[in-house]
Amino acid sequence: MELGLVGKPNVGKSTFFSAATLAPAEAANYPFTTIEANRGIGYVRVPCPHVELGLEGCDPNNAPCRDGIRWVPVELVDVAGLVPGAHEGKGLGNKFLDDLRQAAALVHVVDAAGATNAEGEPVDPGTHDPSLDVDFLTDEVERWFKGILWRDFDRAARRIDAEGLKVDEMIHDRLSGLGVAHPHVVAALRETQLNQKAIKQWTEEDALDLARAIRRHARPVMVAANKADLATDEQLSGLKEASPDPVLPTAADAELALRRADDAGLIDYDPGADSFEITGELAGPQEKGLSIIQEKVLDRFGTTGVQDVLEHGVFQVLDRIAVFPVEDESHFADGAGNVLPDVYLVPRGTTAEQMAFRVHTDIGEGFIRAVDAKSKRTVGADHELQHGDVIRIVSKG
Repeated sequence: MELGLVGKPNVGKSTFFSAATLAPAEAANYPFTTIEANRGIGYVRVPCPHVELGLEGCDPNNAPCRDGIRWVPVELVDVAGLVPGAHEGKGLGNKFLDDLRQAAALVHVVDAAGATNAEGEPVDPGTHDPSLDVDFLTDEVERWFKGILWRDFDRAARRIDAEGLKVDEMIHDRLSGLGVAHPHVVAALRETQLNQKAIKQWTEEDALDLARAIRRHARPVMVAANKADLATDEQLSGLKEASPDPVLPTAADAELALRRADDAGLIDYDPGADSFEITGELAGPQEKGLSIIQEKVLDRFGTTGVQDVLEHGVFQVLDRIAVFPVEDESHFADGAGNVLPDVYLVPRGTTAEQMAFRVHTDIGEGFIRAVDAKSKRTVGADHELQHGDVIRIVSKG
């Protein structure tokens, strides 16, 4: 699963990326610092079932466990800065959009302090109204979708009439390369209520309306109100009022400083925490800087917001749940005796049989039944899994 970091140039996207992943990314005070997309791994927190089950510990494979919390990996991609007109190729628009083809959701990083103009150029803080930046990004993505959908549309409409093709299948075929799934198209057609029996009468505005609906399903958005420590309460409130999508305040600079200090052994800090513990010898400027972060960021907002954004994106916006597959429900282990080795992030509503296919195609094809390892209850193929479930798949495979 991939989250795309998007926004104007110079709003702190690459700093957010580095803070979330501790991966290097070039960051500077001018537009288009990022040209090639940066890719890295962030993590979301899930309670480890070994605590609830009274086990001594676990043997994590794909998600480290620390103090009873599993840190589940999520891929992040930080793409080139977007400017108005990107769908027409302005700025680095075409590359920006291509880099987002596989993103399941978008994190729109906005300069909440209003210190960058519409083109991403530095201006005095408060000069630019950050609420003006909310809509332009989704508009660019939606017009990108529309451009692909509307290309040679008359010819496609004639084919549908002549060959009796299904409208939803034609649209899905056109947009599947963008990671648009067939259910996204069906839901969007239902919302827009366009006449599918008179597709030749659709206008370009109809196509844009449909593209907007498809985007809402295929590329949900949340807003990271970055540089929140430099923003006024009024600016943050204005952003929340202007945005149809969730808005979370963030201070990526502060998170990056805390994580680097923790990595250097100077402090003990867990991403998402409301405080840190000094564990090493600090120089005067370091101590002062950390004190400012505590006062201006952690005391004001409770966290730096970076971890909150990742987890809100995965668990609320994308509505994922964590499931732990095992082979031995009595010992909550795999065949080698490793306790709770793996955890999967799957869509809410995933069934036991669908989970079997996620583990391995052969296991899915040979599915017989599943066992809820916590209750030891046998469940069938259509049983919907819940967040934190430990499940054994019984299969012929």
